Amino acid sequence: MSKIQLLSPRLANQIAAGEVVERPASVVKEVLENALDAGADRVDIEIEAGGVKLIRIRDNGSGIEPDDLPLALSRHATSKISSLEDLEQVQSLGFRGEALASIGSVSRLSLTSNDSDEGSRGQMAQTEGRDMAVDVRPASHPRGTTVEVRDLFFNTPARRKFLRTEKTEFNHLEEVVKRLALSRYDVNFQLRHNQKVVHNLRAAASQQEMERRVASVCGPAFMQQAVFVETEVTGLRLWGWVGLPTFSRSQADLQYFFVNGRVVRDKLVAHAVKQAYRDVLYHGRHPAFVLYLELDPAVVDVNVHPTKHEVRFRDGRSVHDFIFRSLHRTLADVRPGDQTAPAVGPTVDRETGEVRQEGLAWGGEQSAVAMAAAPPSAFVPSRAPTSGQVTGQMQGYAALHPQSLPEQDTPEDVPPLGYALAQLKGIYILAENAAGLVLVDMHAAHERITYERLKSARESEGIRSQPLLVPQAVAVSQREVQVAQDHGELFASLGLELAVGGEESLLIRQIPVALRDSDVEQLLRDVLADLIEYGSSDRIAAHMNEILSTMACHGSVRANRRLTIPEMNALLRDMEETERSGQCNHGRPTWTQLGLDELDKLFLRGR
Repeated sequence: MSKIQLLSPRLANQIAAGEVVERPASVVKEVLENALDAGADRVDIEIEAGGVKLIRIRDNGSGIEPDDLPLALSRHATSKISSLEDLEQVQSLGFRGEALASIGSVSRLSLTSNDSDEGSRGQMAQTEGRDMAVDVRPASHPRGTTVEVRDLFFNTPARRKFLRTEKTEFNHLEEVVKRLALSRYDVNFQLRHNQKVVHNLRAAASQQEMERRVASVCGPAFMQQAVFVETEVTGLRLWGWVGLPTFSRSQADLQYFFVNGRVVRDKLVAHAVKQAYRDVLYHGRHPAFVLYLELDPAVVDVNVHPTKHEVRFRDGRSVHDFIFRSLHRTLADVRPGDQTAPAVGPTVDRETGEVRQEGLAWGGEQSAVAMAAAPPSAFVPSRAPTSGQVTGQMQGYAALHPQSLPEQDTPEDVPPLGYALAQLKGIYILAENAAGLVLVDMHAAHERITYERLKSARESEGIRSQPLLVPQAVAVSQREVQVAQDHGELFASLGLELAVGGEESLLIRQIPVALRDSDVEQLLRDVLADLIEYGSSDRIAAHMNEILSTMACHGSVRANRRLTIPEMNALLRDMEETERSGQCNHGRPTWTQLGLDELDKLFLRGR
């Protein structure tokens, strides 16, 4: 190897550009973050050829002083931090001071800015790759800054070859704008591509205006199937919108999570959200959400990754548990008729209401199955159907079933899932509510009701455990032994008694009754891995829930079983009171709504 030598400024900047400038979207991200840090409340982005030919971003922020303009294009030059204390509690989006220098090393860059209200005081700085010589001259410009980037990667053809098609590059670039538009509702954003306006997002102050922006960015279907969440505990606040389980995606492409206004992709956050949806999401599907976590900047490190997409929390376990519990409760609390839930559309989640089941101990399989097998008529409906006044549409049916319909004077009297009309093919319940027709998969619905009651019984009665005649030794690492000791109370609460067998060995002395036929050794290893990675684990509880789910499935009413009208109504009332009853135990929908307008369209009424 040759002798050690200092890199030239040009080479150093182009190496830095390898981290900062991956594609046109990277340029837009860095420049937009600078604009927002400068206090801009309006940003206009103009793009040509997917950003390869031209990226022009104009803001009305504070601007740059004339003397500082050349310095803005230097490496590690920034106005955002000046001390170690600033770095330990970063509140700005950008702070490394590398962006403009890196961009300028691989493009033809011009930076025009004015820090006053006198347009004639503007200055323009220009540079073109090479050795980063900066040319500064006067230029008329209102208060704020315009950054113009032309011919990206013109002097690094090998990097330019890695770019995709114009459409693909613009899609990446547009996604960056969307993320920042969701992070700053107080800022107007306009995005143009090849002289056409793609987004024109006005500043939003009220929740309704914010929801309008979210609908513009994420699509109206998301907002129609989303629930607003807002939770706060000491030092932590979580708010935003979570998609109902029925609005799931085949890819994780509609997930926005912001920490103190910075969009992040964090494993700990992803794990907490996944746990919250575990019991209601169909296998292989991904939830959709736009969520904001606010906490003291001093307890989160944003300087752990070159692209600043990852963060590290000082107390990751508390943050994980807070996110999980907040979302888990929110998803369980949605119920039919809530203002937060869609009135019509493809299946909605609904829930809340206490789950009552007395005298069932976790581990008592016979009593559990007996309760699970009870027909809906064994569950007393909250409102018993009686004969009486009925709507004109239901008079014919009432004549055949005089005891099947309740007395009702106004639509407000009708429960969210309405009243049963009939059973179809022994599989579906047809009911009428204020909005129109409700279709219920009776087995899926009863399965969820039974499952939630079994879970409630387990939680109220505790977990039954059984000791092993011969303790089972498990070879682990020293760190895993320490983690097991540190979380001894957690394992005990889950019915798993552990003892230290040596420096790299654990002994399983007692296991939950429900897991006696499971691979407890592998389960223990998985739990220890979770505790090391995330600070918490729900694998044991999830495994128990899988067993309960199987029990509930076998104990629920089967297809082709004929139910009476009172039994059907009892099932509807139980659904309205049961948490997560919008999905069966496997994440499939349990009911759907067809509004009168949809029914009218089927028969061309009103045309």
